[in-house]
Amino acid sequence: MSIKRTAMSVGVIGAAFLSVSAAGIGTAGAHGTVTNPVSRVAACYAEGPETPKSQICKDVVALGGTQPLYDWNEVNLPSVAGNHQAQIPDGKLCSAGRDKYKALDLPRADWPASPVTAGKVDFKFRVTAPHQGNQTIYITKQSWDPTQPLKWSDLDAVPVAQVPTSRTSDNGYYNYSGTLPQRTGRQLLYMVWQRTDSPEAFYSCSDLDFGKGATTAGAVSALAAQAPAAPSEAQIAADQSKSTVAHHGHGGNAEEPAGRVVAADSAAVGGGSATGPLLLAGAAAIGVGWAGMVLRRRRVEAVRHDG
Repeated sequence: MSIKRTAMSVGVIGAAFLSVSAAGIGTAGAHGTVTNPVSRVAACYAEGPETPKSQICKDVVALGGTQPLYDWNEVNLPSVAGNHQAQIPDGKLCSAGRDKYKALDLPRADWPASPVTAGKVDFKFRVTAPHQGNQTIYITKQSWDPTQPLKWSDLDAVPVAQVPTSRTSDNGYYNYSGTLPQRTGRQLLYMVWQRTDSPEAFYSCSDLDFGKGATTAGAVSALAAQAPAAPSEAQIAADQSKSTVAHHGHGGNAEEPAGRVVAADSAAVGGGSATGPLLLAGAAAIGVGWAGMVLRRRRVEAVRHDG
């Protein structure tokens, strides 16, 4: 092969390798939370991280700062693979056992609660990075005491909703229905979103107010007037720059800091964060090796020519 053809091969191989590497590297958004009935983190975020209005949300900021609220769509565990109870201790369900979100576990009866009645309920999940998986929503038993830490045994074994999720959404939302059983007083919905394309899972706690049983129309209207708001799309867009969450397989957990560039396929297989840099390093090594070979051949041919 001539030097010219060899050099062309170097260019073709190097360009192809680098194009494959670049195609597999990227960054994106985060993941999501339940916005109807609104989750704890979404309700406090909607109040405004810098100016919370309810006492509980003020206490959330006092305990954990504002960043967990700006990162409302990242209550996750990177490698749970369905073993939720084994990895999340009693009393830490709403935070998924993460210290960053520990304020979400506060055992209080004054969390912003959505007024509901038994029967059909329409769920809305604001998704900022759709994933293939399954969302399962559980409700607390009638005996649950909201002033005590939430335990796994407080949840009814029969879910009120269970649906598959896909990598596409309805304008940024998953929408589906479930059925609430008869309850009275304060209750809680616990959402588990287990990805099937990764061991990663997400969690969400939504507080409910069933009232005192048979609720009149006037009482329902009064409760509805006190219903917590979900964050608006304008608020979400305005605060994107304040979020530390990046989607590279496992959100913004400590093992993979936000903003790190990794191969896109690492999210699908739960791979490590070093894939992207390794690809680039491999491309550079191949380029250097081929370039060295070309230079050596040039030197040999020059010596022959001079001889």
